[in-house]
Order: sequence, then structure tokens, then C-alpha cells
Amino acid sequence: MNNYEYIIASLPVLEKDEKDLDTDALIGQIKELCSDKDRRTVEFLLDGYDGSKLSESFYREALKSGSRYIREFFTFDLNVRNSKVKYLNEALDRPEGKDVIEIETDEFSERSKIEGILAGSNLLARERDIDELFWQKIDELTEMEVFSLDRILGLVSKIKIIDRWVKLDRQTGRELFRKLVKEIKETHGI
Repeated sequence: MNNYEYIIASLPVLEKDEKDLDTDALIGQIKELCSDKDRRTVEFLLDGYDGSKLSESFYREALKSGSRYIREFFTFDLNVRNSKVKYLNEALDRPEGKDVIEIETDEFSERSKIEGILAGSNLLARERDIDELFWQKIDELTEMEVFSLDRILGLVSKIKIIDRWVKLDRQTGRELFRKLVKEIKETHGI
């Protein structure tokens, strides 16, 4: 039996004066409440945040996944990563296809947005804008999902974005966490 409603309802509310966000514990709590099959899917998603695991074989497996969220999220992720690599190759005068993962995907509609972001001179702003595109993509992928594994995967993806920003810029991380908690409350009437 899936307990998606319980998992979503059990997420903590961030207090205004909270000092530490333990995103690892939060993800651990989510995984603990998942069935074995769902936990494996969550763990596969988390592997996509481990740079040492990102390879052509990882993306091929992701794009064949039985999970719509995994397929579409990692198609987007691959397109963003390849766009970044292509931009860097050009900027650094490296060979055109160096380090690009050559897997055929659907047309990447956000390509011009990514190129515009990468052309910016402020590195932190570029990273924030790219993560904002990921946040929007997660919203798009989970828009019609209420209590489902795809919604849980979207929450875990957002928690990973928050975790990244807590480490890069604590205030931005806290603001993103508040945004996530507000979205959960509004969507589920919590």
C-alpha cells in the first residue's frame, strides 16, 4: 500500500527562526516511509545528484525508466548539462563535442533560456536562474499529481535544490525551503 498522503503531510514546517535545515534527514524520512520499490526509485533519482554516477549509461537507464517523472526530469537534466558543456567548450575554445553526452532526446524548448542565462556574468545569479528553471520543470512535471510517487520525486528534487543553496547561500536556501512548505500547504490544504 502506498502512503503518499502521509509522506507529504508529515513533512516539517520551517519555523522562522530555524537555524539548521537537515535536508539529508528529511530525505531519509521520506525514503523510510516509502515502499521498497518506491525507495529504489527515490534512490535512483538521488543518484542523479551524484556527479560521479552521471554517465551515458545512467542517462540511458533514466530515459528507459518506468517512472514518467524520472524519464522527463533526466531528459531535461541531460539537455541542461549538455547545453552547459557546449557553452563551456565554446567559451574555453575546446573541441565542440568534448564531454557532451550524445543521447537523442526530444527538442529542448528551454535551450534559448539556458543560453541566455549562461551568457550572464554573475556566476551565482546564473546558477540561481538555472535552478529556477529546474524548479519550474519540477512544477510542470508534478502539476497534475497530488498524492503520487511523482509528487514525492518532485519534492525530493526540490529538497536537493534547497540543499545546494543552503550550502552555497544559506539565505537563498531558507527562502526556497519556505517556498516549498508554502506550496505543499496550498496544494494539499495542510
